[in-house]
Amino acid sequence: MSQRIAVVGAGFIGRSWAMVFSKAGHQVTLYDIDPTALAEAMSLLEVNLADLESNGLIHSKDDLLGRIQPFETLEKAIEGANWVQENALENVDVKRELFNRMDKLLPEQTILASSTSAISCSDISKGMKGAGRMVVAHPANPPYLLPIVELSGAPETKIETISRAKDLLEAADMEVITLNKEIKGFVLNRLQVALLNEAFKLVEDGIVSGADLDKTIKHGLGLRWSIMGPMETIDLNAPGGIRDYLERFGPAFETIAKEQSSLRPWDSTRYKKMEEERRRVMSLNDLNKRARWRDRRLMALARHKEESDKHYGK
Repeated sequence: MSQRIAVVGAGFIGRSWAMVFSKAGHQVTLYDIDPTALAEAMSLLEVNLADLESNGLIHSKDDLLGRIQPFETLEKAIEGANWVQENALENVDVKRELFNRMDKLLPEQTILASSTSAISCSDISKGMKGAGRMVVAHPANPPYLLPIVELSGAPETKIETISRAKDLLEAADMEVITLNKEIKGFVLNRLQVALLNEAFKLVEDGIVSGADLDKTIKHGLGLRWSIMGPMETIDLNAPGGIRDYLERFGPAFETIAKEQSSLRPWDSTRYKKMEEERRRVMSLNDLNKRARWRDRRLMALARHKEESDKHYGK
């Protein structure tokens, strides 16, 4: 059933959410505090939707674009919305002020969702009268191509809110996971940080170049992880399943884990080294072009996975 969805913040994540909800048949309103950014977002949406259409992932870019309407005031954008997806600056004070403002403007049945990457739901909803209808719906980037979304509530968040949020997102073809308790960074980012921490050490210690490390993920772990997670991976990597795997490799991997447990500061020295390494591989001027290449490759992968799921099952 079509609903009215308000997307607040028209940056890359906001535009992606607008496409997700429009593709699901909803009427989408798009707002940004910067009118220039809002106009630019509508132009970029046309480009993104044209790419989706050319890859066979949508039937008509014009239909989807026609369901997305820009608004230059927050009040008009969220009026009558059943769901609000916030994508403002990653700053707790900014988000708290925005959610309190929306909480006063909207009826209590409207769900208020944040795309925050690291701020807890309870930090944002602190002191908010309608805290029970707020939830974090944290996506991967870009959400219109990577369908995972993490739902995390505060202690005040109602069970009904989580249930309704899951239903709406799953109906929009998103893969939803629910966090049973709040944790900094949620699940996706914590896994990413763990991998990055070890990746940085391997490069800094001269074990491998950054380019070769990327190959290890791109042509190794990444291929496997594009169709299954680490739990299923190890369950299939020993004849007797996950227990057999852990009995075979547990002692050796425990030793490695102990070596990896030491932390190094993510400071200016590390930033400088990582920057120098990356700029030798790709100039800053090429980043936007490469990002569009990434999105097109993800579209091709999405199409392949969609066809494969129909044939083999998920």
